[in-house]
Amino acid sequence: MSKPTKEQYEFALARIEELLPLVTDETPANDRNAIELTMMSDIVIEYEKEHFPIAKPSVADLIELSLEEKEMTQKQLASLIGVSPSRVNDYVTGRAEPTLRIARLLCRTLNITPAAMLGY
Repeated sequence: MSKPTKEQYEFALARIEELLPLVTDETPANDRNAIELTMMSDIVIEYEKEHFPIAKPSVADLIELSLEEKEMTQKQLASLIGVSPSRVNDYVTGRAEPTLRIARLLCRTLNITPAAMLGY
């Protein structure tokens, strides 16, 4: 199959809106509407992968999101990893990258995987 065009993408989006109310969890997989919904979804996914790629979160994003999830302040994090609150703010705003030692502490403290911290 060739890559979907913008027109095909827009058609598929509109068709998905029409099909969603017709297909439920109880709809058999071989139902005509269910099959069409899957096909339209595949077109949308393929188009969006190429035209709207999702970037990996930065170290700053990971720290900020983890702080929010844990309902932890930058000051609390600073105390746990042994740096100043202004240094944590540098990490959160992207003004500075943590050293390897600090990155290791951030991973442990915030439950961030090392792979995510390294951008994988």
